[in-house]
Amino acid sequence: MPMNAIEINSLSKGYGKVQALHDVSFSVGRGEVFGIIGPDGAGKTSLYRVLCSLLLPDDGTASVDGYDVVSGMKEIRRRVGYMPGRFSLYQDLTVEENLRFFATLFGTTVEENYDSIKAIYTQIEPFRKRRAGALSGGMKQKLALCCALVHQPSVLFLDEPTTGVDPVSRKEFWEMLSQLKEREITIVASTPYLDEVRKCERVAFLSEGRIRGIGTPDEILTTFRDIFNPPAIEKLEAGTKSNENAIEVEHLVKAFGSFHAVDDISFTVRKGEIFGFLGANGAGKTTAMRMLTGLSQPTGGNGKVAGFDIRTEYEQIKKHIGYMSQKFSLYEDLTVAENIRLFAGIYGMDDGEIRRKTTDLLDRLDFSAHRNTLVSSLPLGWKQKLAFSVSIFHDPHVVFLDEPTGGVDPATRRQFWELIYDAAKQGITVFVTTHYMDEAEYCDRISIMVDGKIKALGTPEELKQKLGQPDMDHVFTFLARQATRSAD
Repeated sequence: MPMNAIEINSLSKGYGKVQALHDVSFSVGRGEVFGIIGPDGAGKTSLYRVLCSLLLPDDGTASVDGYDVVSGMKEIRRRVGYMPGRFSLYQDLTVEENLRFFATLFGTTVEENYDSIKAIYTQIEPFRKRRAGALSGGMKQKLALCCALVHQPSVLFLDEPTTGVDPVSRKEFWEMLSQLKEREITIVASTPYLDEVRKCERVAFLSEGRIRGIGTPDEILTTFRDIFNPPAIEKLEAGTKSNENAIEVEHLVKAFGSFHAVDDISFTVRKGEIFGFLGANGAGKTTAMRMLTGLSQPTGGNGKVAGFDIRTEYEQIKKHIGYMSQKFSLYEDLTVAENIRLFAGIYGMDDGEIRRKTTDLLDRLDFSAHRNTLVSSLPLGWKQKLAFSVSIFHDPHVVFLDEPTGGVDPATRRQFWELIYDAAKQGITVFVTTHYMDEAEYCDRISIMVDGKIKALGTPEELKQKLGQPDMDHVFTFLARQATRSAD
């Protein structure tokens, strides 16, 4: 049995002119929790795919569990579990059906290996008849982890497994991983969350396809502090806000049969305010946002957005707002400039204005050289900045952002928030959901939803004082732990 679970020597991988991995070398000890971190487009996913034998390297060698990734492909696939960044299970199969399907792929059964997934599976077993697509973010991750473990792998590869998952579910996920370590499973994980980086024993920092450093989390986060801990953004002065309301909500309800996804919420948002709309997965945030953007009709209560009634004037609302969904919503097979022109045209802007504003926007984003680049080839952080800029291109009264920075590295997230602050300075009201609690600190006011109701509302400082918590992470955890519904 080899000492190291993974050995990599001078590994390179390119796609045409793009060099994804360049002369990468490191080893991972058996039973180690090893982190791979780096900005978007660093080469992390390519590295995972080579190690799981899904991609062939161009140069160099790599072995997993003593088997070469090229000649020992079959053996490796029996021995590894892989959880890609995007939810990769079958949305239209139930929890139970997904698990049985993956067990069958590996020539085993759920019953045979039940003990290896029991600790995790018992949390989702009550929902075993529910389709995977209908689970909350946290539940999906637990199911994906069960599917990756059902054949008892010796090495587990996790490519940003908790992106888009609320802080409480993330903590639970990493508690599960520490249980796996006790069984001597080697874990290689990438993550954009610094609290998760600190849970690794060693970390490799990958940038532009090269390993820039390997060491303890503290060593790496200190050496590369400019990337992982950029300076905080100066908050806007309170005087820039209007006394007029951009959003008014009274006793809003959305019911699906007897289930109240949104259960009697009331709040206002002032013009030019950055309003954080927080809650655990399944708390009702996205449902509420869909009603405010005119995409879904309320069951009860009233609301106004930009002065228009959400029940009767939803077509008017759509013209006066911007919206950026969780899932990337631009056209991947169009260029940057084509996407801008298409969406600006939908909002009725004339050609001259579109041309002028496009040039200004590309200059501001440092995208001028990428005007004719296909959006599909941009790194995730760039896509997010572009999607946001397109959502406010027509100068809307309000912009709705549904977890706009999911999976983006800290330095890019900070740049994204500079764009948000610029928009607020122009008088655009920003309504944002996020699972990053450092971003919650950037908001003027925050509401926190639990089980379809607003449990707390105020400035970050007010909430910390009121609940006696040191930071927003503790505030969120304190409230979210009071939830009674778990997988809606």
